Amino acid sequence: MPEIFVNYRTGDEEATATVIERELSARFGDEQVFRAGKSIRPGRAFPQELLTAVRRCSVLLVVIGPRWAEYTDKDGRRALEDPEDWTRREILEALDTGAHVIPVLVGRTTRLDRTALPRELEELADHQYRRLDHRNAEADLRRLGDDLADLVPQLADADRSPQQRDGGSARDDTGSVRMKARDVRGGIGNLHGGLGTFVNEPRGPVNTGSGAQYNAPTFSGDGMGVNYVAGDNSGDMRQHSERADHRKDGE
Repeated sequence: MPEIFVNYRTGDEEATATVIERELSARFGDEQVFRAGKSIRPGRAFPQELLTAVRRCSVLLVVIGPRWAEYTDKDGRRALEDPEDWTRREILEALDTGAHVIPVLVGRTTRLDRTALPRELEELADHQYRRLDHRNAEADLRRLGDDLADLVPQLADADRSPQQRDGGSARDDTGSVRMKARDVRGGIGNLHGGLGTFVNEPRGPVNTGSGAQYNAPTFSGDGMGVNYVAGDNSGDMRQHSERADHRKDGE
């Protein structure tokens, strides 16, 4: 049975719940993540399928958007007050079985307030939450996956992330270490092959790996130049400066 159950309310961030499920399925395997719209096969009795999955899961993620707590049913009653509301029932089942119940607050959704919840769900407000901001979705989803791998040994064993496959370093198809630009402060592009020390601070980059080096612009009385060092950092080094004329406005 799946270790992760994605709980959400239709009409409040169900699309985000789908994104979470797909990301975690890609990382831990499709069989490890339950989401009702994906996991219940046609013709199956969904009440039994839901209850079985939530009772056997290790983690229940409660996806909470801005309308989650105040969402009303067709009769105008707040859905969380309805004992038959499935979002509510799934959370209570997970709390009763001792699963890790993690609220996932989407966007600018404020943290849960005990006084705004039904008495049966007040405990949920005390659970440490995670936040998923669509502007920072990649990092937030990666952090969530890391948390789950730490909490559940079975998920750590099933982890397919590049860091787990390669001992903490992402690698390209040739097996060379690959570092993205965001991993190098101020860096531009990707660093492939043998990776030396790369420092890119305001005083200019220092490259101890292979390849040519272009330093920051330098200024002299007759214009601006670019300092260029050819070849690897080992052996002979050739260096020269190229003058770049000042441009007039509009050129």
